[in-house]
Amino acid sequence: MSDEDAVEEAEELESLDEIETSAETPEADLLPRDREEDDYLQKARATFASNPFPVLLLSERMRIEFANEACERLFTDYYRLSGNLFSDAFGKALGAGVLHELYGSVHSREKGYSWKGLIRSKTRGSGTVLTKAYLFPLYSVGSRSPSNYIAFFDDVTTENKNLLRSVFLSLLEASKLKDNDTGKHIQRVNLYARRFAEILYDQFGYQSIDRDFIEDIGFLASMHDVGKIGTPDDILNKEGPLAEWEWSIMQEHTKNGAYILSTYPNPMAREIALNHHERWDGTGYPFKIENSMIPLSARIVSIADVYDALRMKRSYKEAFDHATAIENVKEWSGSHFDPALVDVFERIDGEFEKIYEENAD
Repeated sequence: MSDEDAVEEAEELESLDEIETSAETPEADLLPRDREEDDYLQKARATFASNPFPVLLLSERMRIEFANEACERLFTDYYRLSGNLFSDAFGKALGAGVLHELYGSVHSREKGYSWKGLIRSKTRGSGTVLTKAYLFPLYSVGSRSPSNYIAFFDDVTTENKNLLRSVFLSLLEASKLKDNDTGKHIQRVNLYARRFAEILYDQFGYQSIDRDFIEDIGFLASMHDVGKIGTPDDILNKEGPLAEWEWSIMQEHTKNGAYILSTYPNPMAREIALNHHERWDGTGYPFKIENSMIPLSARIVSIADVYDALRMKRSYKEAFDHATAIENVKEWSGSHFDPALVDVFERIDGEFEKIYEENAD
């Protein structure tokens, strides 16, 4: 049987299963089942009930018959498992193409009636969980085709996140060698941006901010100036104003940063590096985009970056106190910064001051 035939058969079985379920009567539950099959499933349940690894037992038609505690715990915020078809529970996360591939594989003798792949599950409130999934056939005594399936899940969310972050943390360390002012500055910008996002999460009009956004900006905000790795030292550390040609070179750090971060799987990294010097009125750089054309992540980081830069002593300026920095940010509302975000900033500016004082250079 070809993969295409297997997929068609799987879809027919799903439709049949749905029809049978809706047509069930009380008497249908009393129909005798094969005792060996019942014993077999009971043993499987008992074996995996307390297993620390998330496990599902599926019927021949891919209906979830059992989810152990570890599996329920892993997916509790994402899916309703027991009693659902596998496609109903995980179909949206997998997408139609992968789901068809999966059904083709588990009905294909050539592919060992098995499948493995990644499932990315996400909700606004709980963020993303990334799992490796492995589906294997189970056989009843004397059966040549699967009577059930078993699915194992491996949560690789933290492992994947740590691997990605370790690569880019090394870039941050390299950027510190180029600019001595960046040490605590980038840590504080992370903290400002994260707190900003946490406040916006509960506000109407910011549904795009979810738990992933909060976690991501709390790390990626620090990458905003990573492109300065390519900026000459004599320009970075020059005392006093830059000449016009020097300023042109300095502005290139936004494009350099976007290029460096272009391979990062989360587009927020590139968005922040490229756009954190754009201005609400379209007078920023590198592309003079304006208003909501500027990604929200970059608009947040722009305020956080400028506030902290005002507070710091630099080679070309003295440090400003909190009140003076606040007045500058307010003055630039509607020109440099998104005015709606400045309104939020004014409500939480005391938290910015606290972050600065607790993480001072």
